[in-house]
Amino acid sequence: MGRLSLVGVPRTGSRATLGRWKTIVATAIAAVISLGLRAADVDRGAPGTTGAIAGVAMTEEAGRPPIRATIDPAVCGSAVPNEVIVVDGSGRLANVVVTVAGVKAPAADEVLVSNDKCRFVPRVSLLRPGGTVRMTSRDPVLHTMHAAAADGRAFFNVGIPMPSITLSRTIDRPGVVTLTCSTHTWMRGYLHVTDERSAVTDAAGAFRLDGIPAGTYDLRVWHEVLKAPAPVRVTVTDGETTSVKLSLAK
Repeated sequence: MGRLSLVGVPRTGSRATLGRWKTIVATAIAAVISLGLRAADVDRGAPGTTGAIAGVAMTEEAGRPPIRATIDPAVCGSAVPNEVIVVDGSGRLANVVVTVAGVKAPAADEVLVSNDKCRFVPRVSLLRPGGTVRMTSRDPVLHTMHAAAADGRAFFNVGIPMPSITLSRTIDRPGVVTLTCSTHTWMRGYLHVTDERSAVTDAAGAFRLDGIPAGTYDLRVWHEVLKAPAPVRVTVTDGETTSVKLSLAK
């Protein structure tokens, strides 16, 4: 550490004069230290340096009639819900994936997909590339789970012959993966495999994306049959939540 030079401090003089100079110097040093600490605080970044995006997905499309179960009615029932469009009475749409393009934030390392009364639950899941899909069943009948990419490439095709068996497989690349069952052909599920910040709308059509750096972004909107009519652009401000209303149609 270098020597501190006190320019202008008298080398001789009365004790009172020297005492006053010592007080001045001590005050100056304390001020410099304080400024340095404040600068360090700024360099580290204050809380609230990211924002959030929250919103709701809406549609004017109606839900679809139930699907008649043509096999295993004792387990599946005579009909199963048609979950291609899950919408409430106010038009709020579930199972929409909203992604902030360019913001890296991998999804979960692992997801669990269950066969439950001849449906995949949940219907839509988020998973990071290289993540693990755990598969199980609550149904006392044979199910299969076939996973395929949009280009038709098969990731796996496994049988789940009884309840409580759990099998695991890895999805090694990003994209939308479709799940089907060769036994119960109406069954559909989707894995949205991504390393970008994403969310799935809930039963009330709501979603929230936290930890978004300030800036302007394009939102990518995915639904299995519906689309956003135009690109969605949002601006995020530090410490604030940007509200978005998404409208989807055929």
